[in-house]
Order: sequence, then structure tokens, then C-alpha cells
Amino acid sequence: MNFLVSLKFVSESGFLSCLEASLYQMEKGQAKNQRSRLRLLALVSCLCWLCLFYVHFIVLGGTSVDDTKFDSNSAPLNAISIKNHPSRPVSVKQVIRTEKEGIVDDVPKSVIPNEVRFGNTRWFTSKKGPVKTKDRTHSKTVDYPFLSALRTVENKSDPCGGKYIYVHDLPSMFNENMVKECKSLSLWTDMCKFITNFGLGPPLENVEGVFSDTGWYATNQFALDLIFSNRMKRYKCLTNDSSLAAAIFVPFYAGFDVSRYLWGPNVTTRDAASLALFEWLVKRPEWQIMGGRDHFLVAGRITWDFRRLTDQHSDWGNKLLHLPPAKNMSILVVESSPWHMNDYGIPYPTYFHPEKDSDLSIWLDRMRKQERKHLFCFAGAPRPGNQKSIRGQIIQQCKNSNLCELLECGLGESKCHSPSRVMQMFQSSHFCLQPQGDSFTRRSAFDSMLAGCIPVFFHPASAYTQYTWHLPKNYTKYSVFIPEDDFRIKNISLEERLSQISAEQVKEMRDMVINLIPQLIYADPRSDSNAFKDAFDVAVEAIIKKVTKLRRDIVEGQDYGHFIEELSWKYALLDKDQAEKPHEWDPFFSNTKEI
Repeated sequence: MNFLVSLKFVSESGFLSCLEASLYQMEKGQAKNQRSRLRLLALVSCLCWLCLFYVHFIVLGGTSVDDTKFDSNSAPLNAISIKNHPSRPVSVKQVIRTEKEGIVDDVPKSVIPNEVRFGNTRWFTSKKGPVKTKDRTHSKTVDYPFLSALRTVENKSDPCGGKYIYVHDLPSMFNENMVKECKSLSLWTDMCKFITNFGLGPPLENVEGVFSDTGWYATNQFALDLIFSNRMKRYKCLTNDSSLAAAIFVPFYAGFDVSRYLWGPNVTTRDAASLALFEWLVKRPEWQIMGGRDHFLVAGRITWDFRRLTDQHSDWGNKLLHLPPAKNMSILVVESSPWHMNDYGIPYPTYFHPEKDSDLSIWLDRMRKQERKHLFCFAGAPRPGNQKSIRGQIIQQCKNSNLCELLECGLGESKCHSPSRVMQMFQSSHFCLQPQGDSFTRRSAFDSMLAGCIPVFFHPASAYTQYTWHLPKNYTKYSVFIPEDDFRIKNISLEERLSQISAEQVKEMRDMVINLIPQLIYADPRSDSNAFKDAFDVAVEAIIKKVTKLRRDIVEGQDYGHFIEELSWKYALLDKDQAEKPHEWDPFFSNTKEI
């Protein structure tokens, strides 16, 4: 107000001065014919002064910004605006505002949030940590829905802090109904007897003294859906509050589902349950928090049964793992893909499922003292239709060696189908040969290690890149690796190669194998007194660690950077900066399957 009064005074004073000058000229009587022209000049001069005053004081100096009157409702949630500071360039500092959290003062550009999408939910994270916000009364950080789960880790008085699992209550069509209709689970095998005893199958009789007295069952290698789910039912840190969950389990029997339709039915039938599952799942509020990235399920078969490429009826399996929601989840399979990032290998189920710690201890002690009369052994059949298979050469070398025991397998009745006969051979051998079969992996690898036999692998995807949660990265401590090309090209002698390993080294490797047994087997689901960590415990811990790291990275605004999915097999074994560099195993994975 004072400014306007002063301006008015200055303007009037200028005008009066001009007017006095004009009158002075008139009084002198010197105007004559120039009177009208001088009068005009005087008026123009006065108008010019008025214009200059107006531009200087009103246009240039009259605009002001009231920072306290920021309308927080004028922009969408997490909109970015710029705060105008006349004393410094506006590009140096920026401000973030939200509908609920007021204004963030002086947030450097380096922490302007990046948008992260999980399902239909958008989160904004900064590159240097959480964006701190404050209103007019107090400060707070962004309230992510999973922060309650992260905070449980800090509660030292809670034995389940950071370990809670929430289990979806699925419609029975996705699990229980499949078990009830067990005769339809396999075209070739009556699975009804294998789903007994919580998925362990019928007990094995210890007629030949090969097994210990308790804990042994005729377990089907594809019964893991049921075994894992039943173990989860007795998990000590289950919760009904999903906001506290470190991870969320989906008890869908994916392996049972696909096994019903692997031979014959059209692709619509094969995909029906998977599509129905995700139609149900993505509508759940638990899913929408992170778009499924905190969810996991078990599909107890090899990954290739769930990776159909086309909709041709002649193509194999279903397309569960290619469905968009599944790509956000962690899918646990007995054999994973080296070229994809959404599946993780966990051990095949073996015949041994101890109910008590003492059952396991007795078995481990027995394997340490076991007498082994054969240098190496092999149980399996040739693959005459596969020109790349080295099984034929292995079988021939074993037949020609006095130090090798061979158990030839085939269709129909065979000693290979006798758990007692197979385990007896493994227990009497130092080394057990584990070449590829129809896929990279074999259940036989875990049966042999259960017997204290040192596995010999010929492809890194048979174990080393598969079971990174359950096996040490340093594979030389528990196994022998002989590249397949040593057979195809060099035609090396297995007997000579294995005989070169010293007795001391063999003992060290066998001790390591026996020490690994607890984390390679699945305990009896009915037991809740086991102190040892089994394969189930190791897998659940790995999932929780994975989800927890992801959540912390979101809160801290970590940038994942470049990731090549075709090199997935490297990331679990190597540091991130080494994963894209040349590796000695690159030739084994150069011919990626078109999946």
C-alpha cells in the first residue's frame, strides 16, 4: 500500500514539473507560433515519465511468490514441480509434493524418484534412498505397504521376525481336487499310492538291510508339489496377516496339473488351470502390493514341462512359465532353465524322509563308515536317438572296466526301478556317474549323494547352475566335473581319470557330500521337531532373502541396471560385473533353446 502511495506521489510530481515548465514558457511571451508545438512536447514528456514509472515499479517489481500457499490438491500424487527461488537458478533444486504429505523442501535432483511399477500399483523410489517428505507439523518417509514386514526383522524378541509366510487359500480345484482324482495324474503310473503318507508314498521294507529302520519311502520323483505343500502346513512361522509376511506361498499343484495332460489333450485343456489360477490371483490385494514379486509356488517337474512355445497341439507341455504374471513370481522346479530368471532349481525328492534328528544322525554316521568296493558306477540307459548323448560311451567303458558297477535300465521291469538295488550300488561306490538324460538333471544325482557317493557331472547345468541355493559354489569340494567333449573328442578313460584322485582327496570330498545330505532331503511333513535344515527350509530361506532384498532395494531406490535374461545361469554364480564377461562354461550354454 505504501508503495502505491509513493508511486502516485512521484507520478503527480513529474506531471506538475512538466506543467510548470510549459507555463513558464508561456509567461515569457516567446512562444508566438511555437506555442502549440511546445505545449505538445511538454505533454509528451510527461506521458513518457509516467510510462517509465509504471513499467519499472508495477510490471517488473510487482510480482511476488507466496511459498506458503502451495496448493497440494492441484497436482496428482507424486507430481514433480519446481520451486521458484529468485536468488538461484531453478534447475539446481526441485521440490516434490503429494496429496497427503505436503511439500518436500530442497530435494536435490539426484533423489528425484524413479517410477517402479508392480502390477497396477506405482511406487516412486529415489536413487539415493527414500525421499523424505514433511508436512507442516512433522516428518515421515514414504509408507510402503510392505514396511511392516521389514520391521519384523528388527524385533529380536520375535523368533519369527522376518520369517513369516502367508499362504493363499486357493479354491480346491487348484490342489485338493487333483489329489482326490489321483488316477488321472499320470497316464503311465498309478499315482494314488504315491500320494499316501503326505506325498511320501508307501514305506520301504528294509529286507536287504540297505536302508535304516525308519524314514524310508517309495517316493515318486514328481511328488514334490504335495510334499512341499504339506511341509508348508507345518511351517512354524505361518501368519494370517499378509502385511507381516516375508513372502507369500501359492499352494497350486502345478506339476500335478500338467502331468494330467502331457499326452494327448489340446492346449486349451493344458492351459486352463494355469490361466484360471492367475485370473483369481491377480485380483487379490496381496498380489497387487508388489505385482506378485513376493509370491512363490512349487511346480515339481522340470521347467520344460511348463514352457510351451506355440499353441500347436503337438508342442509339449503348458505355458505356465510364459504367462506374464508367472514372470513376476519365483517358481521352484526340480530343473530350472539356464536362460530364464523366474524359475529356481530345488532338489528332487529322494527315498529318505527322517522324522527325527536321530534318524538322520544314524544314517550319516553309517555312510561315513560304509565300505566301498567299486571305484565308480552307473545306473541308466543309453539314448540311441540322441547323437550328442555320451551315455553309450559311458556304458561301454563301464562294461570294459573291472572297477565299475553297471545297472542297465530300460522299459518294463528293471533293477533300476528297485530303490533297494539302486541305493545298494551307490553305497558300494566311491564315484557315481551322472550324465544328462532326457534333460540336464537326474534324480539319481540326489539318490547317489544320499548314499555318500561322489557325483561325477558332465554338464554344468546338471547341478552347478541349477541348485545354487543347496550346493556350494566351489563344486570341486564335493564333485568331479568332466566336460562332455572329453568323451566326444578326446575319448578319455573314466577309470584312469578317477584313479588319479588321491585317497585323501576322495575322503574329503565324500565327507563334504555326507555333510550336504541334510539340506538335500525333505523331512517327513508330519514332523515338527527337526533341528536340521532340510531342502524345504533352505528353499524358503532363499525366497525370503530374495524378497527382502527386493523390498529393501525399492525403499533405498536401488537401480538394478542392465540384466541379460539369457545369461541367468551366470548371475547366481558370479558377481554382477562378471556375469557378462566370457566364462569357461559359455560353450555349454551357447545354443539356447528357443523357449
